[in-house]
Amino acid sequence: MARRRTSSRTQLRWLGAILLIVLIAAVAGWWHLRHWQPNRSSYPVQGIEISAVDGKVDWRAVKAIGADFAYIDASASAFARDPSFARNLVEARAAKLQVGAVHRYDPCQPAERQAANFITVVPREAALLPPAVELDMLAENCPLKVGDAKVESELMTFVNEVETHTGKAMILKLSSTFEQRYHIAHAIDRNLWLERDRYQPDYAGRPWTMWTANSGLENEAGSRALRWIVVQP
Repeated sequence: MARRRTSSRTQLRWLGAILLIVLIAAVAGWWHLRHWQPNRSSYPVQGIEISAVDGKVDWRAVKAIGADFAYIDASASAFARDPSFARNLVEARAAKLQVGAVHRYDPCQPAERQAANFITVVPREAALLPPAVELDMLAENCPLKVGDAKVESELMTFVNEVETHTGKAMILKLSSTFEQRYHIAHAIDRNLWLERDRYQPDYAGRPWTMWTANSGLENEAGSRALRWIVVQP
């Protein structure tokens, strides 16, 4: 009986030690991911994406941690506008960062109205980086049915109108969900901006130009984690 008790205690000690090791490894992995930035030697140009939800940003701190540029959320759908866009644009430039603007696309709304919304918010300036359109929302819950062909044709209309305004080719910020549903990466020939924490994304089936490598980078630039982006060299 005593031997059985000793054996059970030994097993419990080993089990406790294993669980402790697993917990330490999990915490270390979480900490590493939250603070990880891609190697600068592999990706010389790096930056961030910012919107009003990120709160007040210390742009000098953003510059200090290695950001070369910032993509700033400007508009969404046909009517919504990011209330911090103008302030972020001015302050990012003052910190000597290159800046670009992002529109969050809504397949339920007409392309012309969405383009007009973006054009109203974002000035036509040669110094701005190429515009980006975020493609994540699906048409599944639209009040009126929107077929796949309509999604593609309307998106192309939006792209053309914004490119006419900016004079620059648009970047498609493409989520894996949107790509799996509509296969836009091969339908529209534009540079791609893909997303995947820590590991290079491959869901588009062709090379990417920009990559959100860490969607939750802990930093000293603000109260919230940053979306950290790199550019393909």
